[in-house]
Amino acid sequence: MASGTELATEAAHHGPTPGEYIAHHLTFLNNTGEKQAELINWNLVNLDTVFYSVILGVFALFVLYRAAAKSTSGVPGRFQAAVEILVEMVADQAKGLIHSEESRRTVAPLALIVFVWIFLMNAMDFLPLDLLPRIWEGIYASAGHDPHHAYMRVVPTADINATMGMSIAVLLVCLYYNVKIKGAGGWAHELISAPFGDKLILAPFNFAMNIIEFLAKTVSHGMRLFGNMFAGELIFMLIALMGAAWTGANAPSFLLAFGHIVAGFAWAVFHILVVALQAFIFMMLTLVYIGQAHEGH
Repeated sequence: MASGTELATEAAHHGPTPGEYIAHHLTFLNNTGEKQAELINWNLVNLDTVFYSVILGVFALFVLYRAAAKSTSGVPGRFQAAVEILVEMVADQAKGLIHSEESRRTVAPLALIVFVWIFLMNAMDFLPLDLLPRIWEGIYASAGHDPHHAYMRVVPTADINATMGMSIAVLLVCLYYNVKIKGAGGWAHELISAPFGDKLILAPFNFAMNIIEFLAKTVSHGMRLFGNMFAGELIFMLIALMGAAWTGANAPSFLLAFGHIVAGFAWAVFHILVVALQAFIFMMLTLVYIGQAHEGH
């Protein structure tokens, strides 16, 4: 009979189970070094989400700054032409939804950076699934820590904290424009008079409906982006497990390897649409909600 040490050594030589593999990839690197146990924990910060979102945000600003600095009045190059098409697209959408030219001077650039930033964060899903986590695992092990606890997730928009944080930021912008356009008194009157009418007995119902509307828009805004990117990341993990199951010893194993290649290619191509579309939808909803703040009921 094998001893406990021999069994532990034998287990260490075997790779993780599919469940352990997925659970490891779905665990964030946080400031406590422990897995999140509660649904809400204000003391916990997902360091990997913060790191990649900040880096990609700075990179998005740098790309747009370089495009503006290198722009010429003559025949544009490919990079300048691509950025100009993107800027015109966002400007046209902002013009159709926000009728105040003064507001568009601020909101249109905001929508542009939102689109580019979210697109870059979504596009992290195109990197090989184990590339950056394995690099971090090596760094973590070289520092004397257990590599099995080297957690890292590289898609910031697959973290509900990031997407809800962005949707709350959009809510704050909407509240700002509600007060700026309608005045504090005008907006307060709207909260208690719409949508059921300007009667005192209906004021509590109107106020409750407006608060529910703000909450529903904010939650759905963040959850939509998170849900799509989390699902996409999970599908990439399942496809990776198909490739890991290949041993080359039998026909079923060969079929798994073939399925891994076909499914990986097909999902990567489809995911290009998902990455761009989710960035566009988040940007459009940002414009829609800010545009609604300029209008009265």
